[in-house]
Amino acid sequence: MDAVRVALLREVLAGTEWLQATRRFAGSLRASVGPREGGLLLVGSERYEPWHLAAHLDDEAAWSGLPELSPTLVRHRVPEGAAAPAHLAVGLGRLERAGRGETLLVVAPGEPGAGLLERVNDARRGGATVLALDGGDTGLHALAHDALSAPEGGGLDLDTLQHLVSAAAGENSLPRPGRRHRFQDRLARLADRLTAPPPTHW
Repeated sequence: MDAVRVALLREVLAGTEWLQATRRFAGSLRASVGPREGGLLLVGSERYEPWHLAAHLDDEAAWSGLPELSPTLVRHRVPEGAAAPAHLAVGLGRLERAGRGETLLVVAPGEPGAGLLERVNDARRGGATVLALDGGDTGLHALAHDALSAPEGGGLDLDTLQHLVSAAAGENSLPRPGRRHRFQDRLARLADRLTAPPPTHW
């Protein structure tokens, strides 16, 4: 979903709580992965791997000049040997080493599963900030420092929610320490996004 489509979607959602909610959550994400903080870990459930969000956050990191938004995708199943490139070969064991200054973003449209919840709990106990984009799972919400849900029948699906959050996370209009943001900054960034090819990292 490109910048124009996101803008059209925002027009459709104008007047609803979704725009404010996604920007608030994006603000939490930006604050937790600030330049002085650790990295961003992104993990899904066993049945749902958030490839698209990983790619969009990577794009936002490149286009907005915020490298801290580029995530490490943590996978439930990693091919053995040299079948996967290094940035796609990070397994669940990485969550056991998550600690203070790092952020863990969990994306789970359905039940995350007891095994994942246990690892998320370990990451939180180690000092990591836990954020969740999900379908409203109470167990995951109990572990998350901040959460945003797209419950079934709630009018907005989780894929759309991820597009809105990733776009908002890279916006210069969100607070960023040590820098003033003006309307011209946002216009320049939009122009760059419309003319620049996307990164091919993923």
